[in-house]
Amino acid sequence: MKSPGYACWLRFDRIADPALLARYRQWCGKIIVSSGAKSQSPLRTAVRELTEGIGSLLGMRPEVVNTAGTSEPQRERFIVLDVSGGPDSAHADGGEADAPASPDGYRIRTVYRDGGEYIRIAGESPGGALYAVFHFLRLLATGSGIEALDIAEAPACKLRMINHWDNMDGSVERGYAGRSIFFRNGEVLASSPRIRDYARLMASIGLNGIAINNVNVHRLESSLITERLLPDVATIAELFREYGIRLFLSVNYASPVELGELPTADPLDRRVAEWWKRRAADIYRHIPDFGGFVVKADSENRPGPFTYGRDHADGANMLADALAPYGGLVLWRCFVYNCRQDWRDRTTDRARAAYDHFKPLDGRFRDNVVLQIKNGPMDFQVREPVSPLFGAMERTNQIMEFQITQEYTGQQRHVCYLIPQWKEILDFDTLLKGEGSTVKAIAAGQVHPYTHCGITAVSNVGDDDNWTGHHLAQANLYGYGRLIWNPELAAAEIAEEWTRLTFGADPEVLSVVTGLLLESWPIYERYTSPLGVGWMVKPHVHYGPDVDGYEYSKWGTYHFADCRGIGVDRTQASGTGYTAQYESANAERYERLETCPDELLLFFHHVPYTYRLQSGKTVIQHIYDTHFEGVERLQYWIGRWAELEGKIDADRFGHVSERLQEQLESAKEWRDVINTYFYRKSGIADERGRVIY
Repeated sequence: MKSPGYACWLRFDRIADPALLARYRQWCGKIIVSSGAKSQSPLRTAVRELTEGIGSLLGMRPEVVNTAGTSEPQRERFIVLDVSGGPDSAHADGGEADAPASPDGYRIRTVYRDGGEYIRIAGESPGGALYAVFHFLRLLATGSGIEALDIAEAPACKLRMINHWDNMDGSVERGYAGRSIFFRNGEVLASSPRIRDYARLMASIGLNGIAINNVNVHRLESSLITERLLPDVATIAELFREYGIRLFLSVNYASPVELGELPTADPLDRRVAEWWKRRAADIYRHIPDFGGFVVKADSENRPGPFTYGRDHADGANMLADALAPYGGLVLWRCFVYNCRQDWRDRTTDRARAAYDHFKPLDGRFRDNVVLQIKNGPMDFQVREPVSPLFGAMERTNQIMEFQITQEYTGQQRHVCYLIPQWKEILDFDTLLKGEGSTVKAIAAGQVHPYTHCGITAVSNVGDDDNWTGHHLAQANLYGYGRLIWNPELAAAEIAEEWTRLTFGADPEVLSVVTGLLLESWPIYERYTSPLGVGWMVKPHVHYGPDVDGYEYSKWGTYHFADCRGIGVDRTQASGTGYTAQYESANAERYERLETCPDELLLFFHHVPYTYRLQSGKTVIQHIYDTHFEGVERLQYWIGRWAELEGKIDADRFGHVSERLQEQLESAKEWRDVINTYFYRKSGIADERGRVIY
């Protein structure tokens, strides 16, 4: 039996309000669909989802009628599901002129005409119709009025993608929700019903691309592009195709060597280029709509073109040429840096690496190459600035990469709702083309004329009954899809919407769950690393405090704390010069102590413990206060959660209660380790006299 959390936000529980139920039933008894629905995969799926969703929500099975068997006028209320402007669009309502231009866009309208009343759900494409259906079901599930609908939606981002870091042995790198849903014991789980269920979840939040295997591609995973495994991969691609989602694969740059077929992977060797062209032909024979390759090269000991004295453009373009005849993309990750740094070397700055490697190559990449750039210059920390590389290359396609899986934000054992963090990133104005050159505008292709752009993220999904390990971590997956579809949505709006769909509309449940979610990121930041310095985690596992764990390591993740102060000097005046990678106004803002935001101070500057922040506090007192406050606020929310007993099913209530207690113990450990470390380092006592060891 599936757990209460398995359905996530697609629970579609029976509507309990009798009056609301009766109103909805008046409209939803009949669905008129395009006669071509059976031949258009996402539209066929849309019919099924609408029928089953209405059945679950309203306790009635709607009659499905083909357009070929209908005639006007209709005197009853009903639903029309079709594709705008298609040959079978029998109930066009005159709104096509202002319909969304994106092929993934849609309209939902309540139409009163010729004595008939109906709701028209119309996508600009079959995929758009599917997104519209999930929107309509979301309206029903949250108790919204449907008598006067006039909704026009189109996604801000063209590519809206998920990257899985799944390995064929069933493990998931940086996975905190069980094992892979795609692989086990070296085999592809092509027939697993969970894959279809996952495709439903993805489509319901508007996602349209997925890479199913780890960017660190090992020997076994290199075989995913061979004839032995392609039939199974094609079966998975077919499942996602039904939901309008294109499948991508992460590939090993050295596959010709790894698979024992060539002695080299030199991108300028004709034999290598021909090898990849043959592989591309094999892939597209099995998967005609294959999205393309995700590539991690010359990074963290992964092979790449550097081995042969070539650069990233050489390597990416060779793969791009192989995929170009089929419309495939190369998503080339920019997470490239020296992972064998000498900690004694203060001049080498890991934060500079992506910009330094890729900015000089602008204009050299093929049109089907897309650079995949992490949201910050380091590695998905709880706080870091926006990567200066994003948008800095005017002639090179780019997508932003987020991390839904909580590698550095509590590993789904802690509540950490990441939508507020992502909104800050998306709203950041790079000023690269003057005011309004925000990250969200760049991702939407509104600042530079990118052919391909959008956003991707590392998945937080595994085979746990609730998909994400922590029931509340589902909010990050849901929120990711909703936010990149529409970056103007507020974090609170998304949190409340998810809570209504997942836990119901009880006012106290809504208040507690949304309140906890919205404060969870600030709470986590308070009791972990301060003022943007990052890291301070246990090496390799990245869970729990270890202030000096990476301080003398090769990874370039330093805080440089001594008896006088803390922070990394990244200024042009006296540091690594990293600030110069930003547009001049932003560069100056970060360069000057007086204007650098407090929350990023230690990322950009090394300062004394007695330095006063813009808040008026000294750095050392800020460290003490925030670490005590983080624990105190978590204790408050644990008390609030306890008030929900009996209002939420026992399974989910008990699970979250246990996780919150674990989080509290971890937060106390963080508080005591961090405060004690800096008390002993600085010799400065807490002004409030609290216990520090």
